[in-house]
This record gives sequence, structure tokens and C-alpha cells, in this order.
Amino acid sequence: MKKIIFLLVASLLLSGHMGTAQFKEKPIINLENEDKAFLNWGYYLGFNQYDFKYDYVNDLEDILVDKSLGFNVGLIGEMRINEFLDLRFEPGLFYTQRTLGFPGFSEENDAIREVKSTYINFPLLIKASARRFGNWKPFIIGGVGTAMNLGANQDALDDNSSGTFRMKKNVYNYELGFGIDFYTEYFKFSPSIRGVFAISDELVPDNDPNSPWTGNIDALRTRGIFINFTFE
Repeated sequence: MKKIIFLLVASLLLSGHMGTAQFKEKPIINLENEDKAFLNWGYYLGFNQYDFKYDYVNDLEDILVDKSLGFNVGLIGEMRINEFLDLRFEPGLFYTQRTLGFPGFSEENDAIREVKSTYINFPLLIKASARRFGNWKPFIIGGVGTAMNLGANQDALDDNSSGTFRMKKNVYNYELGFGIDFYTEYFKFSPSIRGVFAISDELVPDNDPNSPWTGNIDALRTRGIFINFTFE
């Protein structure tokens, strides 16, 4: 989380430097017709940090999650609804890794599971923007989506007793965020911070219903935070 906050602050400082001239009395207006087209296209790069939310069967010791910094890359297709609303489709590739620490084990090989996930994300979002101020414009964004986890191991016959942590391949989620559009001389640059929250249970339980790894987990859902840098 500290790394994500640091990246957000750095991006805002960079954006603030880019937008200093926008507070002049009569700024030069860049890309004046950028948002008037019915369809717009772009791409994004960014960073993520994913976590898990557990629902337990019994109130026992928590499973620990060691989060790492991942990366995002994707495309943008935007359809203009009106001056303040846009419908956006932002398919992307999200790579992340989480290390789980299960209580009750004395051996590290039993207690630790590395969960590497590569999500192909398909979110459908509504972007609600304020009125443009010179060469910048704040916005909020939100919507629903589905993702395919290529590292899910859903169909693996081995489970945690053999060192394999299994998850479901398809995930349904919703996304919320905010950001600022900055209009430069040549392109629109938009840093944003997003939160993603899985709706569906992602856990594939171990074959043994009394498994010391998954027996006490009623449901497992991804949640995460990521920063996107969009270029349109």
C-alpha cells in the first residue's frame, strides 16, 4: 500500500507541474475539440496491489497476505454520451502476486503459498466528468466487469496438500475510482486511482473438506488498488 501511495503522490506532483500553467488568467487551450468526438481511443499503463478478503467458517486465526506491486497495461475505447458522461471499455492485462501465510503449520513449505495471477480484465465503465477548467478536468469513474485469471489452477487435480493453491478462472467485480484529465499540446494525459472489488467467490476448495488450508474459508474474493496513467 505504501508503494501505491508513493506512486500516486509522484503522479499528482508530475501532473501538477504539467498543469501549473492552467491557473493563469488566460491559459492557452490545448486540444479544444478533444472531447467532442463521438468515439475516442487510447491506452493505459499502471501499477497495482492486490489483496484477498476472506469470509471464514469459524472465528480462528487469520490467513496473512503479503502483497506485492504488479503492473497493468491495456486499451481504451470511449463513447461520448454528453458533455459530462462517457461510456468506456478498458480491456487490459493485470499481473500480480500475493503470498499467503496459513496459521497452524511449523514447516514453511506447508504454511506458505505463492499465488501468481494474470488477469485479463474486461470492465465496462461510466466516466462522469466536471466542466473543463482551462486544460484540466476532474472525473469519477465506476462500473462492473469480468476478468479471466490465467494463473487460477482451477482444473488442477493437485491441491494444497501437494503445494497447489487453486482459484476459479472467471471473476466478476466492480470498480470505482477518480482522476484528472490534463490536456497537453499533443495528447490528453489522465492519472487515476481505482479500487476493484470481486463480487464472486474465487476459491476452489481442497479435495479434503477438512483441509487445514481451505477448510475454514467460506469465501475468498479479490480486492485491490491500482493507478493508471492514460494517454488519449
